[in-house]
Amino acid sequence: MFISPAFAQDAAAPGAAGMVMQLAPLILIFVVFYFLLIRPQQKKAKEHRAMLETLKRGDRVITAGGIVAVVKKVTEGSDEIEADIAPNVTVKLVRGMIQSVIRPEAANDTKA
Repeated sequence: MFISPAFAQDAAAPGAAGMVMQLAPLILIFVVFYFLLIRPQQKKAKEHRAMLETLKRGDRVITAGGIVAVVKKVTEGSDEIEADIAPNVTVKLVRGMIQSVIRPEAANDTKA
């Protein structure tokens, strides 16, 4: 009760210029987050969708659970694919749970 409240005054010019100076750090933070976090994540998601669309029979894939399988059947209208995880063992996988496609590397014939 003995201490009176202190009111902070704007050190910058009063009016619109002072408000812009207060919002500038927030805008700068948003721009940095966009270029460092949001944009790369969107690019990665776009590449993952493109990889899932190009799946074909015979591709070796790794699921999100770590299972390595060979694609047996891809249905275009469906979200499921059939894959072999072992001889005579076929499972249905949801397309979105495929983490990556294993591409065989070209043989290096120039070894010394």
